[in-house]
Amino acid sequence: MKSKICVVTGTRAEYHLLFPLIKAIVQDEELELQLAVTGAHLSEKYGSTYLDIEKDGFSIDAKIHILQEEDNLNDINMAMSRAIIGFSDYLEKAKPDMMILLGDRYELLSAAIVAMNYRIPIAHLHGGEMTEGAIDECIRHAISKMSYLHFTSCEAYRKRVIQLGEYPDRVFNVGAIGLENIKRQRLMSLKELGNSLDFSLEEKNFGVVTFHPVTLEADTAEEEFLQLLESLDCFPDLKIIFTKANADSGGLLINHMIDRYVEQHMERCVAVFSLGMVRYLTALQHAAVVIGNSSSGIIETPSFKVPTVNIGDRQKGRIQAKNILNCVPEKEAICSAVEKALSTEFAEYIKDTENPYGNGEVSDKILQHIKSALKGEINLKKSFYNIDFT
Repeated sequence: MKSKICVVTGTRAEYHLLFPLIKAIVQDEELELQLAVTGAHLSEKYGSTYLDIEKDGFSIDAKIHILQEEDNLNDINMAMSRAIIGFSDYLEKAKPDMMILLGDRYELLSAAIVAMNYRIPIAHLHGGEMTEGAIDECIRHAISKMSYLHFTSCEAYRKRVIQLGEYPDRVFNVGAIGLENIKRQRLMSLKELGNSLDFSLEEKNFGVVTFHPVTLEADTAEEEFLQLLESLDCFPDLKIIFTKANADSGGLLINHMIDRYVEQHMERCVAVFSLGMVRYLTALQHAAVVIGNSSSGIIETPSFKVPTVNIGDRQKGRIQAKNILNCVPEKEAICSAVEKALSTEFAEYIKDTENPYGNGEVSDKILQHIKSALKGEINLKKSFYNIDFT
């Protein structure tokens, strides 16, 4: 009998990170994939990105619709409750042997709660990290406490998961799985990227902008993103590829602002819900600068040695490479940071950037540990691992 592995994905970014692991599960003769798709994937407002999953040839086992019409805090709470109901119905029938969750989104917390109640062991990726400006911070640690296996992206994060009371022999530093795509995927040429967007691009003449709401701040999304947009006006020769915000409270407002800005600057701007994995990595490879507050700006950009301007507190606390410049979400500060990022001096400074998130050899390690655990005895009655501070 094959072991059934349920992989949950709710956003385009998370799916792209999980891609090599999903592919490895499909190819493994001992495992059976159960792919549960939810969240923004199933919403037209966020690009219906479940279609990208189907184009990649993966069979979707369940589509769990949770999003409301809007994205205020009550709508987010309702989405989480709908996710609990949807995953409860699904997991009762699917009965996976293990569930894989990556990261810290609210729909994943709902899935984890249901899996915990059904006594389904959870393997959690990217635990132990810090993002002080986002509600993801507490969600991530909560999922860690409900999980049986842990796969962290850095040794420091492995130690933090252990500090949460998880036993060291179930916590593994495997590196960031997104770097595996950089290592293994054949990227496009710059011309192919431009043709796919119907947008003329030249080497290092454009920036990639991704900005998400800072969910632990009240009603700051509009003003902070306006400051970013106004800062882009300081660089009229820099073309811009916008990738739209995710399904957090304030995300729809940011996306409307992107659409209005692109309409006013069509000669130098283009916006997409999702570039897809290959186009996104290709854009990073050829960009002059990456601007925003996405985790990919922290984790993936060092591999391309591309200057990156990280705005505000959303990613505060993450381990960073030398290619990253941090600034507050104010026009003058953003302009100054982008100007420095585009300078010849900074390009020279980051030529030897090393990525602290590993070497991109991840999915095989994860599957080895998962299969080893499934062949043994899984005891979900976890005791708390105490660290001796004396």
